[in-house]
Amino acid sequence: MPRLEIFAFALALVIMSVFSTAAAVEIVAHRGASHDRPENTLAAVNLGWQEGDAVEIDIYLTADNKIVVIHDATTKRTAGKDLPVATSTLAELRELEVGRWKAAEFAGEKIPTLEEVLKTVPKGKRLFIEIKAGPEILPELKRVLDAAGVPPAQTPIIGFAYDTVKAAKMLMPQLKIYWLVSVKPDKVTGELKPTAAELIPQTKAAKLEGLDLGNSPALPLEYVRAIQQSGLELYVWTVNDVEKARAYAKLGILGITTDRPGLLKEALGAEAK
Repeated sequence: MPRLEIFAFALALVIMSVFSTAAAVEIVAHRGASHDRPENTLAAVNLGWQEGDAVEIDIYLTADNKIVVIHDATTKRTAGKDLPVATSTLAELRELEVGRWKAAEFAGEKIPTLEEVLKTVPKGKRLFIEIKAGPEILPELKRVLDAAGVPPAQTPIIGFAYDTVKAAKMLMPQLKIYWLVSVKPDKVTGELKPTAAELIPQTKAAKLEGLDLGNSPALPLEYVRAIQQSGLELYVWTVNDVEKARAYAKLGILGITTDRPGLLKEALGAEAK
């Protein structure tokens, strides 16, 4: 986003909420601290715990019904070798190296399992688990979470597929579950789509706790306020700009997902939990 646009966005929010104070905001490390470490690896996750309040990871189901932590449907981008995750076994995927693409110092990093990541969750911090697969992953996800013994409050679920997050809430009602949505301006009218008025009833119908929205373009005040006033919780992704993060914190956004948790945590200071 150009500096002038960022300044105008931040200034407008300050003027419109001049008598309010910024609420604490949860800093969520996107795919771990993925700016500095290879995404969705234990190296990135562990740095994310050090620098942020929470960590976000992505999960897929393998051919032998194991849950692995990876963003893409295939391993080509991070491993160099093109294996579809859904049709590969855990053993096949574990043979791959997924750190060297980021930097030589991370050579040897493997695709972790969800169980391995759950073992790293510190007391009082949360692991946002993004479902990349379909509803077929849910029974194994429930089994893994139940076996891990991590308190349900520390393992919120997020996902783009409405039917999948709805099914997840039905299967695991004790978990907080959020619907990920990419909001974009209409090419003709410029109105953000889907509208808040469209998202709110759908989210409530599925009994979800709230929404996790893409922030590009920046969400306007009225859009944010409509969701907040509906009683739904609101998070945004992926924010790497300090001024934009400060503006969202002032609006009372509950959490900000970022590739740079250390940068935002330091910059926001007392505004972060």
